[in-house]
This record gives sequence, structure tokens and C-alpha cells, in this order.
Amino acid sequence: MGAGEDAAAGNGTTKAAMEVSSSSTASTTTQAPPPSVLRSVLLSYAYVGIWISLSFSVIVYNKYILDPKMYGWPFPISLTMIHMAFCAALAFVLVRVLRVVSVPTSPPMTPRLYGASVVPIGALYALSLWFSNSAYIYLSVSFIQMLKALMPVAVYSLAVALRTDSFRRASMLNMLAISAGVAVAAAGEARFDAFGVTLQLAAVAAEATRLVLIQILLTSRGMSLNPITSLYYIAPCCLAFLTVPWYAVELPRLRAAAAASPAGLPRPDVFVFGTNSLCAFALNLAVFLLVGKTSALTMNVAGVVKDWLLIAFSWTVIKDTVTPVNLAGYGIAFLGVAYYNHAKLQGLKAKEAERKAAAMAVPKPDDAEAATRLLPEKDGGAPGDHKN
Repeated sequence: MGAGEDAAAGNGTTKAAMEVSSSSTASTTTQAPPPSVLRSVLLSYAYVGIWISLSFSVIVYNKYILDPKMYGWPFPISLTMIHMAFCAALAFVLVRVLRVVSVPTSPPMTPRLYGASVVPIGALYALSLWFSNSAYIYLSVSFIQMLKALMPVAVYSLAVALRTDSFRRASMLNMLAISAGVAVAAAGEARFDAFGVTLQLAAVAAEATRLVLIQILLTSRGMSLNPITSLYYIAPCCLAFLTVPWYAVELPRLRAAAAASPAGLPRPDVFVFGTNSLCAFALNLAVFLLVGKTSALTMNVAGVVKDWLLIAFSWTVIKDTVTPVNLAGYGIAFLGVAYYNHAKLQGLKAKEAERKAAAMAVPKPDDAEAATRLLPEKDGGAPGDHKN
């Protein structure tokens, strides 16, 4: 990782020297007190608040741009391509020019690894963004959040199918409960649009496949990418894939709209699209901050809170119709997602307990040396006095 590797090597040497010196001065030194529990809790809430605010802003901003009744730019592929071009350029500056982060070198990103791992993930990311942004043209913000509750169902089903997770009857019943809740919410949707629902379900399927493939193609090979390096590698690939449907689907529409009524086709406002792209990039950094400082489970729980806030905002501010059947169905799905997060938390606690128990069961080197010294004494004397 260039400078990052040099720093890591220097830290390792310094740490080794400190361990040697600390063995002789342990009696005279004191450890620094642990950070305040209150401070840690407040920081965790701050990370959650930043992520919820940015995620909320990006969703509402995209809805504002794409909805024909608002800004009136119903070209989701074009919007997504602007996002990807902005994120790719900014990530390049941060990685190659400012060197804020270093590219991973273990394993190194070779052309073969890029083609086998990053290209499929980039293609799925392009599909996920294209379909999800397109759904905002046909569906309300509140109903889209309800459909997104199916993400755990899609991820778990694919993980079981690809054998990265084991089948458990309780988990499958939980997935069925979530699906039933979303079905009830769909039955009560006042602005139900079959094409919009198809787009959002396709986005969920593409995103779930992408998440599972990240675990198979990258994590299993020991490669860890933070959001900046992820965008550095994936955003250009995603942009290249998006040019195909853009050329076939949106370019003819853009030309026809411009020829028919030049005044009726709004020109992309630099401020609107620039701030929208900046929010999308900041959201990726917020994901890294939240998961890195807390956990992915915390983000899942925060996502449920964000969904309820978006539903309330869609109902009160955008004036989308939210029916009692909508709320009842999403309430069922919400309980299923809450149980899913609870089960994951219990599983993480059980693994942590097993890890600690295994670490305590391993004998320490000092204990082994003491046992070795005591063995000759059981035979009747010191090692030098032992006779054949």
C-alpha cells in the first residue's frame, strides 16, 4: 500500500520494541484509562445520525429529481451515470493524487482478479442502481421502503442457494413472515404500479446478489475494500456497464424530448446534480464510518429507523397516500426484520463467547515453561540429578 505499508511496518517495529521494554518496566508504568462509556455511546449515536441523515437526503433528493411532478428529470440511467462519474473522479483524486487511502496489495488487484471479481460486482451494482432509481418514477417513497424490507429475504435465500450460509428452519420461517408482511403492504398500496414494483424487486435481487458475491469473490480471498477504494475500482466499471442501456433506452428519449420541446426538457442544473452527487459520495463514506466504528448490525437497525422516518416524511411532507393496510403489512415485516437482527446479534454474541473460551483454553507460554520445570521434580530431583 505504499506509504500505508511503510507506516504499518514502522508501527510493528515500534510495537515490538515497546513490548520488550514494557516487560522490564511493567511495575512502574500504568495503563491509560479506558474511554468513557458515555462518550462511546454518544459517538455511536452521532455515526448513526450522520448515516441516517445522508441516506435520507439521497433518497429524497433522487425522488425530487426523478419525479415528473417535481424537478422533472425522468432519466434514471443518466442520473446514475452522473453519480458514478462523480464518484469515480473523486475517488481517483483521493487515492492517486491526495493519497488519503492506499489501494490493497494483499492480494494485489491484478487484471485477472479485476475481471473475475470486480467486473461482476460492478455489473450488478449498475443494475441495482438503475432499477432502484427507476422505481422512484412509478412508486411512492414510502412504498419503496416497504419493498426494501425484502432485502434480508433475498440475501439469506441466495446465501443458502450458493452455500455461503446454512439452512435453518427458524430463519426461513422468519423470511416467510417478512415476505407476508410486504405482501400485505403491497395489497394496501393506493398507488400500486406493477412495472414499478417489478423494477424495485429486480433492484433488490441485484443488490442481494452483489452483496453475496462480495463475500464470495472478495472477502473470501482476503481482500477488504473500504468505500473509497470500492468506488475507485467499481464506479468506472459500473459507469461502463450503464452506457449500454443508456445508449439503447435513454439516448433516443433524450433526443426526442429535446427535438419535440426544447423548453420542456429541463437542462441539468449544475448545483442540483452536483450537490446530489456529493451527497451520494458522502453516503458511502458514512457507511464506512458507521460500520467501521460500530458494526454492520448497527447499520441494519439504523436502517429500520430510517425507513420509518422516510414513511412519515412521505406521508406528511410529500403527501403520499399511506393506508392502514400499508402500515399493518409493514408492521409485520418490521417485526420480522427486528427478529432477524436480534437473531444475528445473538449469533455474534455466541461466536464471541466461543472465541473467548477458546482463547482462555490455550495454555500460556509461561504456564507451559512452569509445567516443564516441574516435571523433573516429580521424578525425584532436578534435571541435572536425573539418572537413567
